[in-house]
Parts: sequence; C-alpha cells; structure tokens
Amino acid sequence: MTWTHLTVVAEMLAKQGKEEELRRTLLALVEPTRKEDGCIQYDVHQSTEEPRRFFFYENWTSLGHLDRHLQSAHLTAFQKAAPELLAEPVRIVTCTRIA
Repeated sequence: MTWTHLTVVAEMLAKQGKEEELRRTLLALVEPTRKEDGCIQYDVHQSTEEPRRFFFYENWTSLGHLDRHLQSAHLTAFQKAAPELLAEPVRIVTCTRIA
C-alpha cells in the first residue's frame, strides 16, 4: 500500500488542576515541531466537552520523520514532565488517509 503521509492523533488527559500547565506545555511544542523536517501539520486541540482532554493532530511525510520527532529534545523534555501533568498515559493512534 502506498501512502502520501502518516497521520497521528495523540490524546492526553490532564491531572485535575493541571489543565492550564499542560495547555502551556503543549503549546510550547508547536513551534519547534512545525520547524522539523517532515512535519506537514502539527495542531493541538482542547476538548469542548472535557477541558482536561487535549489532542494533537499531526501529519508527517514518513514514519522515519515521526520517529525523529519522538526523539527530539523538546518532545523528550515533555515526556519527562508528563507524569506530573497527565492523569493517564498518552494514547497515540497512527493512520493513513484512504479517501
């Protein structure tokens, strides 16, 4: 199967009272990630129904580019801070557009 890019949806839930801190932390990831080679789209969203829940919607040119993103300094720093901010592990789904 041939695909033009890889889509990633990452979902996270802030600990009670950590919503604003998580929001600021996630927003700080946007600018450096959008500058990464292979990043097509990197958007952060906050649920309208559950304000503690956040999502990233990402598009990458390849799995290799995504793998490099996951090893980047800014994402590694987030992963270290995550246990203090998140109520549950990050849920990540990867997919490709079929239509």
